[in-house]
Amino acid sequence: MKPDTDGNQQLFQRAQKVIPGGVNSPVRAFKAVGGTPRFVKRAQGAYFWDANDQRYTDYIGSWGPMILGHGHPAVVEAVQKACLEGFSFGAPTEREVELAEEILSLVPSMDMVRLVSSGTEAGMSAIRLARGATGRSKILKFEGCYHGHADALLVKAGSGLATFGHATSAGVPAEVVQHTLVLEYNNVQQLEEAFGLHGKELACVMIEPIAGNMNFVRASLPFMQRCRELCTQHRALFVFDEVMTGFRVGLHSAQGVYAKAIPGFAPDITVLGKVIGGGMPLAAFGGKRAVMEQLAPLGPVYQAGTLSGNPVATACGLATLREIRKPGFYEELARKTQKLMAGLKGAADQAGVPFSVDSEGGMFGFFLFDTLPQNYAKVMTTDNKRFNTFFHGMLEKGFYFAPALYEAGFMSAAHTDDDIAATVAAAQDAFKLLHSKPSY
Repeated sequence: MKPDTDGNQQLFQRAQKVIPGGVNSPVRAFKAVGGTPRFVKRAQGAYFWDANDQRYTDYIGSWGPMILGHGHPAVVEAVQKACLEGFSFGAPTEREVELAEEILSLVPSMDMVRLVSSGTEAGMSAIRLARGATGRSKILKFEGCYHGHADALLVKAGSGLATFGHATSAGVPAEVVQHTLVLEYNNVQQLEEAFGLHGKELACVMIEPIAGNMNFVRASLPFMQRCRELCTQHRALFVFDEVMTGFRVGLHSAQGVYAKAIPGFAPDITVLGKVIGGGMPLAAFGGKRAVMEQLAPLGPVYQAGTLSGNPVATACGLATLREIRKPGFYEELARKTQKLMAGLKGAADQAGVPFSVDSEGGMFGFFLFDTLPQNYAKVMTTDNKRFNTFFHGMLEKGFYFAPALYEAGFMSAAHTDDDIAATVAAAQDAFKLLHSKPSY
């Protein structure tokens, strides 16, 4: 399609005049992969249509929330009814109590939960709560884990183990991140040494149990178990960031997956988002009663939000959670995700392209490596140009994967076996491009 008739290009040019970079979240700009971002007009089921009315099979699902697919009838009905009742009240509603009860029934590590409007807000509030509950200032996170764009969490590792983080964004003063320690993901030795140096000062350890912002990298069982043991030993709180994995990888989230392998395993605080809002702006954080009662109005840790517990968002989230807890939902979702991964792996092998895959529930990742990476440093050695060629090869055939090498993908209940077969067939051609076509 010629640029002067390309609706996506026209919209992108308009957007860049009034929105920084033309987008309201950086990865949407396609800077990592090149080309013009797709502007979505509508979506239904497993598909969306862009400004040119080109249909794409959607494997990002709004970066995870659309686990049922777009426009699920039960969810649409619940949202429409809620809209008629009122958009926002700034006062309590029965539905937010129902949603909280639903969440707590599925996440046994939590006794109480506070609803907020975004994953960043939930992560930021969880850190404040951990500091307030412990009376300590230092926090520990892992390289490659993304916990939202709160200042204290936009950091990378220093030059040595005892060196605290350095801001990875302009506008974040050094003194804001001086209490944030960053370690290598899945490195037990570093973890033990860090606790030996700073254990008495640590308010919490925050982790993505399956990191989705360095593609898909899961914490090993020994690493996860040691995190739990050291937090308990040093009385630091263990914060599970399940904004992405919550109700996405299983009915009881990632902590349910680890609890099956580690007897008695549970985090102290859980951060949730995406699926619990069903596509609406909604997130949450929760934990044991003694910790959560440190929050205002019961305790000294302040947190508030005008739109927290929004009646339309809670209707959307509640309808979504009631659908995903139906018998067999996750078994079927996992089957389809595994089928897609096996198909892509087979297509890559046939083309002689190094390729590895992993998935859990409806979340997946793939790498242009023979073996799965275990940390951010290894992920960063991926050949970006080869990935970009594969991405555009799939995009041109109508299959939309994350427009960045370092993002996980998502399956929905709306995807069919025919969708998967068509995706694998397109991948067979896309992998051939890695040998024959210049990279984007």
